[in-house]
Amino acid sequence: MSLVKFKSNLPNAAIEPGTPLWQIVPTRGADGRPLADFMMLIPGLRHRPQHEINNTLNNIQKALEPCDDVVFVNMNLKINVLWVSVNARPGITLKLINAIQNLVPEALMVTHF
Repeated sequence: MSLVKFKSNLPNAAIEPGTPLWQIVPTRGADGRPLADFMMLIPGLRHRPQHEINNTLNNIQKALEPCDDVVFVNMNLKINVLWVSVNARPGITLKLINAIQNLVPEALMVTHF
């Protein structure tokens, strides 16, 4: 099961479970500018009862839905990873991460240094 949202045109390819993100994640917004993205880990989500998984997905949707800058969302339950791509603008990723963590406190930001 995955939560997927698209606001851009993708190649005419069927998107099926397990499709690698590098094949489906948009890299540029409708205006041609590069997108920003982030990943969050939700430990143990796939092992929870279905109603808890559904509640978590609904909460993620509630957190992201009000933001028009969200372009792509994918929840990979196989590895418990949420991927979000947004139109790049100052502070947008921090705002969305906080919104997600307010509704899904166990969600952890994945980062690199």
